[in-house]
Amino acid sequence: MSEDKSTLGNMVDAAKAKINEGADRARAAGHEVASHVGGSTADNAMDKAKATEDRAKAELHNRQAHAEYQEGKSEAKDGDGR
Repeated sequence: MSEDKSTLGNMVDAAKAKINEGADRARAAGHEVASHVGGSTADNAMDKAKATEDRAKAELHNRQAHAEYQEGKSEAKDGDGR
């Protein structure tokens, strides 16, 4: 987030972060399923760890999206839009 970013720039960055969040959540779901399907306990544990990591990344992207959106919304209310 930058002080000189326009409202549109903030909203675009918020949308990108939400897309990344969705991708992270999809990867986490895939790893979660894999952790229950595999035959190896070590592989299952690895998939479970990857799912946890992807959920953490998703949460970071969610927070980034929220912050970018709020900054863009605030910039729009200021009236100058940049």
